[in-house]
Amino acid sequence: MNPVLLPDQNILKKEYEKYSKVRALVTRDLEALVEKMLAHLGSRPTVKGRSKDFASFFRKYVRILKGKNIPAEDAPVENNCAQEEKVVITDLIGIRIVCPFLENLDMVEKLIKENFEVIEVEKKGSNYSFKEFGYESTHFLIKIPADIVKRRGHSGADVAEIQVRTILQDAWAEVEHELVYKAEFNPFDEPMKRKLAAVNASLSLADIVFQEVRDYQRQLNGELGKRRESFFQKIEESTDALLFDNAELKPREAADNPLPPSSGSVDDLLLNALYAHNKNQFAEAITFYSRILEMEIEDTIRSLIYKHRGMAYFAQSKYQEAIDDFSDSLKWDEKAYKAAYYRGVVWAVMQRYNEAAGDFSLSLEINPYQAFCLFRRSQAYYHIGDYPQALGDCEASLALEPGNEIARRLRDLLHDKLKM
Repeated sequence: MNPVLLPDQNILKKEYEKYSKVRALVTRDLEALVEKMLAHLGSRPTVKGRSKDFASFFRKYVRILKGKNIPAEDAPVENNCAQEEKVVITDLIGIRIVCPFLENLDMVEKLIKENFEVIEVEKKGSNYSFKEFGYESTHFLIKIPADIVKRRGHSGADVAEIQVRTILQDAWAEVEHELVYKAEFNPFDEPMKRKLAAVNASLSLADIVFQEVRDYQRQLNGELGKRRESFFQKIEESTDALLFDNAELKPREAADNPLPPSSGSVDDLLLNALYAHNKNQFAEAITFYSRILEMEIEDTIRSLIYKHRGMAYFAQSKYQEAIDDFSDSLKWDEKAYKAAYYRGVVWAVMQRYNEAAGDFSLSLEINPYQAFCLFRRSQAYYHIGDYPQALGDCEASLALEPGNEIARRLRDLLHDKLKM
């Protein structure tokens, strides 16, 4: 058997660096292409590109020679990743896609398969036992697109590697690279191995928990959106029709989703309250909100729950109870501008327009960039008879939201009143 000798590093380096500038340009092009590919995703992954420097290349080159027991004189000097070569290094050009959540991985992997010629897919770490601590990642070997090759020329590489992983998987991979891959000695004692395995397991569990939180947020936000839609529908029915007899009002259909199981936590009680709220089961929703208010919760959370319960009371046309809850919401959080806005809405529905204008003004003092609050205050001033002030607010509302058709109609009405 021929001895394994180290190759001439100077010769190898000269040949390798002949294409280093081109590889850097190809890496940049691939990075831009991947960024464009991912641009439409809601949770935007981070894209990192790198072309392997000679030191890293040489370490891997020697490791492959030793692993394959290839005599140095038989090893190729130039590595162009062709399959017939004895030393194949496929990650001279690498792109790493780091995703916020586990749910992003499947979508990103699907996009890679749709946008590139994939030669090979490897699931790193998928076969590890719970006692092992290797990192998890999906590695794609892709053909460098022909248009990039045509634009940049030969780079010494026909393929590139794209790695896809979560933020936590990436963090572990970086640490493992320093502790295990680059270290001269790896931990041999079982206690140290168990500690590393425990850290890796904790990060994997954290990824799962983060995904569960993400799923819960999506569910909660969906219910919040339905609840807001119901609330605003009642506002339109109660206030806009006073201005325009032919306002189109569409009844909202009740949701038929069953209530989710509850553990008695604040989050689960809130989700149950929102489900009931969106099914127009307002008494049940109020019961859930009230149960939360009996618990030890932060002031801002208490303010939020009072606001939600006030909206449920409003849906039942229990206007005084709604006003009381919106007032309590402001008491627990003086920056709760929506509570001030909602209280103003209730005053407007009760046709107490001076109080309504006051609360809309309070809300706008906290957050002046509210198109609908300006519009509602314009309505209140209209009913009070202060047409100039109403027109000013209406114009300001339209400046923030030009597409508000009902605000345009109110502006036309005010122009008629002012004979403009």
